[in-house]
Order: sequence, then C-alpha cells, then structure tokens
Amino acid sequence: MPTASRLVAATLLALLAVVTSTQVVPLLPEGTDVGYFFHVNAVIGLVVGWVYLGRRVGRGFVQAVNNGLTGIALLVLFALLAQGINEMFRLAMRNRFDGPFEALAAIFSIALDYFFVIAVPSVLLPLVIGGCVIGVMTEHASKRWT
Repeated sequence: MPTASRLVAATLLALLAVVTSTQVVPLLPEGTDVGYFFHVNAVIGLVVGWVYLGRRVGRGFVQAVNNGLTGIALLVLFALLAQGINEMFRLAMRNRFDGPFEALAAIFSIALDYFFVIAVPSVLLPLVIGGCVIGVMTEHASKRWT
C-alpha cells in the first residue's frame, strides 16, 4: 500500500544512490564506461527504499536509525551484485570464462573487487550519515502523514 513514508524513503534513497554514484565514478579505473551505472543504482535505491525502509516505520528513533543503516547496507549489496553481474556478462561476451559456473563465481569476485574500490571514507561516510538521516526522515514522514 502506498504511504508517505514509502515515498519519502524511496525518493531519498534513490537520491543518495545517485549522489554516491557520482563519488564512486572517479575511483573507477580510467576509461571505464559507466553506462547505466547511475540509473541502475537509482532504481535499486527506489526499490530498497520502497520495499524495506518504507514498511519498517513507527518503531521509534533508534529503530529508524538502524533501519536506515540496514537500508544502506542492502543498497550497497544489491548495487555491487548488479554491477558484478553486468561486468560478468561483459566479460562472458568476450569468452573470458571456461564455463557457466566459473562465470557465476566471477560475479562475487567482481563484486568484492568493486567493494574494495568503494571502501574509502569519501564514499562510506556519506552513505552512513545519509542512511541515518533517511531512516529518521522516513520515521518523521510516517508520524506526520499518518
């Protein structure tokens, strides 16, 4: 059921995903084609905000902060998996894998490599602060427009 808290959570998490994506692009190797990087991360932010954060409201301030941090963790996890799958397909089209199981295993190693690229304070700090703020704002929207 659409609620104001779901709308606020989805919008703010998608916005945070786009802002964080702009901070990640300079960390990628030079010449990397980002393609739909921003769009995919924004859609993942919308879905995580709507499905996860939007329905876990009304439990108080501490739980709101926890939900915001968990929402950010889910956003990062799904974004890393999506980018890992994208890179795996790009490499698979160039016949870099010997079989399908090697390609599936490569998704996780590629995602882990991307995690080490983004594991810098200039990316993680805005994610943590943004997650806390988004959780509190979602809780506030739930109390204000219910």
